[in-house]
Amino acid sequence: MYIEASATIRSKYNEIAKLCKESGEPVYLTKNGKGDLVVMDIAAFERRARELKLAEDLFAIRSARMNGAKGHSIAEVRGVLSETIENAKKEK
Repeated sequence: MYIEASATIRSKYNEIAKLCKESGEPVYLTKNGKGDLVVMDIAAFERRARELKLAEDLFAIRSARMNGAKGHSIAEVRGVLSETIENAKKEK
């Protein structure tokens, strides 16, 4: 985690952008010593958004299963896993 004063974004935009891209981590900006904004690389943001979506989907599936919903066949699971692996390879 990186923490900078919010005024830093104006004077050191390129440095902060480089830090975000290289680290893949967000930079927390403060104003008057308190948290104000979070800045992150778009690729990291999109990755986190996908991870959050996956977590939400898994939670919904688990909840549905606990409420009696029927599961998926092995062929269905194999197809989803294959697609997920292919997408992960494309991201690298």
